[in-house]
Amino acid sequence: MSGRTQKKSADPPNALADFKVGVDNVIFSVDTAQNRLLVLLVLRHEEPFIGQWSLPGTLVRQGESLEDAADRVLAEKIRAENLYLEQLYTFGGPERDPREAENCYGVRYLSVSYFALVQFAETELIADGVSGIAWYPLKQIPQLAFDHNQILTYGYRRLRNKLEYSPVAFEVLPELFTLSDLYQLYTTVLGENFSDYSNFRSRLLKLGFLLDTGVKVSRGAGRPASLYRFDADAFAPLKDKPLVFI
Repeated sequence: MSGRTQKKSADPPNALADFKVGVDNVIFSVDTAQNRLLVLLVLRHEEPFIGQWSLPGTLVRQGESLEDAADRVLAEKIRAENLYLEQLYTFGGPERDPREAENCYGVRYLSVSYFALVQFAETELIADGVSGIAWYPLKQIPQLAFDHNQILTYGYRRLRNKLEYSPVAFEVLPELFTLSDLYQLYTTVLGENFSDYSNFRSRLLKLGFLLDTGVKVSRGAGRPASLYRFDADAFAPLKDKPLVFI
């Protein structure tokens, strides 16, 4: 028998991949006081990508659903009322995770991403003494770990699309709001050029799902502004129709 060490043969082309599944959460909020769209990031304190910022994520535990894993990692990072996570997309390209190298674990890593928009003033960050956590303005996002910049870009596209056809904006506004408050939220997310205020105001009032409460509020030297409330029942016939808000 030869004393030479035989080289391990490569996997055949049709070999099945061995996967580990993780979840990554794209959590947006709008700081209306400073007109900033924010993203929740956490600082990694272990390899791979130690010392880099990333989206809040975790590997799914045995016997745990994807939704429970996504909820678990967020519960460790923030406290927020009525937080609803919507599944975004699955990212599973080869070599998206450096732990997929042949000299490491020899497995593939899938990321099932989730998306949410939360109220900035009502969301509390949990400082656990281990992982840094912070709101980052979208325009100042650094290079993130793994493929999280790609996941974030996909999440931002989903947020923009949802603002066009769904009432997601009212989930982060106070129950009573002015039309200027609503317009400011849209310009913060979509940009200043998405619509002028007069057209935006006229369009929404004609659709009939904003109820004038009869209450006015004074802000600064201008005329008092009316406070409105979102009427979900009146909006129901428009649900999922495109371009309702723009």
